[in-house]
Amino acid sequence: MMRVAINGYGRIGRSVLRALYENGYRKHIQVVAINELSDLDTISYLTRYDSTHGRFPLPVSCEGDALKVGDDLIQCFSEPEPENIDWKQLDIDMLLECSGSFSSREDAQMYISAGVRRMLLSQPAESDVDATIVYGFNESEINTSHTIVSAASCTTNCIIPVLEGIDHLAGIEHGTTQTIHSAMNDQPVIDAYHKNDLRLTRSSMSSIIPVDTGLSKGIQRLIPKLGPKIACNALRVPTINVSAIDLVIRTKERVTKEQVNAYFESLSSSKYKNILGFTQEPHASVDFNHDARSVIVDGTQTQVVDGYLIKLLCWFDNEWGFANRMLDVATYWGQKISK
Repeated sequence: MMRVAINGYGRIGRSVLRALYENGYRKHIQVVAINELSDLDTISYLTRYDSTHGRFPLPVSCEGDALKVGDDLIQCFSEPEPENIDWKQLDIDMLLECSGSFSSREDAQMYISAGVRRMLLSQPAESDVDATIVYGFNESEINTSHTIVSAASCTTNCIIPVLEGIDHLAGIEHGTTQTIHSAMNDQPVIDAYHKNDLRLTRSSMSSIIPVDTGLSKGIQRLIPKLGPKIACNALRVPTINVSAIDLVIRTKERVTKEQVNAYFESLSSSKYKNILGFTQEPHASVDFNHDARSVIVDGTQTQVVDGYLIKLLCWFDNEWGFANRMLDVATYWGQKISK
């Protein structure tokens, strides 16, 4: 049984804990500690009740300085500095870093220096970390000597299986991605000051807002030959969960819409089973809320122009899908260590 702690208990941290209990990861992983700057009563409340994913499936309560989930006691801390927690005494095998505050080896190394053995980041990282992993695509690159690994991003986990699939089917000349992403907690509900991006001062609930995206870097890192060929943009839209990527690709070989759809349908039951989905039903985004897959290709929206231009709509639950992939990476890494 691998012992882990969660640092940062926001949307992803809470989704990770919930997925651990809902989807069978508890057989392999035990959460023994949470570090979150909020108070324990609020932590307990937001674990029990979630506007996006509904009520937690097990009893949740406070017991002393711990969060009790079912029969499990999870010690809780509220420390902004890593050196203020005795990580060695907690005897954790891995820290799941879900605060989104660390992207470089130098930043993450503070936790390693404070006694954390291994750290899995819930956000894209700089190239100086040991590995960036998209589960289902390159988890075999993890080795036992690694100490700092990134689970990439929800958008990278969505698009990499699709790009690999198209490249295998017909080759990729070039293309674009347009991420249509639900609102996030770095946006205000009504207009308010923001440190960096003036567009993010605007109300998340009243506008479609262009934002920067690091997806191009993720593609470059994971499929280097495609990095210079794919341009990426992103929009935030007034929904609380579930996002999509509108993908346009110019291929090297001629294809038909039927070939493209048949290929992705086959991937959904073979190489990328439980990672990539395929549908030809008339869906809206809400239908994919709480969907644990990384991406669902919507065959009703597939278009092929002149035999060489493919347009795909790729749905993903940006919270739940990513939380499950993070746990997949953690489980895989832990099992590799224990062998």
